[in-house]
Amino acid sequence: MTESEKRQRKPAIGYTRTSSAANVGEDKDSLTRQRKAIQAYANRAGYKIEAWHDDPAVAGADPIDIRPGFAAALEQIAGNGVRTIIVETANRFARDLIVQETGFRRLQADGVTLIAADKPDSFVDDTPTAVLVRQILGAVAQFDKAMTVAKLRGARERKRRKTGGKVEGRKSYAETNPELVGLARSLRDQRPRLSLRQISAELFSAGFQTPKSKPYSASAVASMLR
Repeated sequence: MTESEKRQRKPAIGYTRTSSAANVGEDKDSLTRQRKAIQAYANRAGYKIEAWHDDPAVAGADPIDIRPGFAAALEQIAGNGVRTIIVETANRFARDLIVQETGFRRLQADGVTLIAADKPDSFVDDTPTAVLVRQILGAVAQFDKAMTVAKLRGARERKRRKTGGKVEGRKSYAETNPELVGLARSLRDQRPRLSLRQISAELFSAGFQTPKSKPYSASAVASMLR
C-alpha cells in the first residue's frame, strides 16, 4: 500500500466482545482472533482502525447502552467524527436478534455505519426474520408514542378545564409544564431521531402550543430537552 493510499483510508473503530469470562485473558485467543479479523477487513476495505474498544465477559443479549466498551466507543465517536464501527461477526455485536436490530437502528439513526468483517452486508440483509423484527419494533415504537400523546393530551385538557384557560409555559418548562417536557423528551428518544422542528410539530398536534396558539420554536424545544 502506497503512502497516498494510507492517507486516504477511512477512519473506523474496532469493537470486540467476549461472552464468557473463561475466554478472557492473555492465554486466550478470542480477543486476538477478533482483532485480526477486523484488521484484515479494514486493510482490504480501506479503513484505518483509530481505536479499539473491548467488552470482555459481556453477554451478547446485553443492550449496547449498558456495555462499558461500546459506551466508550460511542463517546469517542461523538467527539472525533469517526462514523464506522467494525466487528468480527454480527454475533459479536449481539447474539439476540432483537438487541441486534435495536442496536443497529440506534446507530443508523445517529449516522454510524456498523460492519461485520466476515459479511459486510449482515446488518442490512432483508431476510424474512430481520424484516419481521424491524416491522414489530416500528409498530411498538409507534404505539408507545401514540399512547404517550393520548395520555398527556388528556392530562393537559384536565388541567385546562380546572384552570379555565390555557396552561402557559414560563421560564422553566420542567417546573410549569412537566407533561410538555415529558412528551418532548419521549419524542427525542424515538428512532429514527426527530429534529427540533419535527418535535415541535408533534407537540403542536398533541395540543401543546404557545400562548399565541403557535408551535413552539426550535430554541424552545431545545430548552425543554435540557
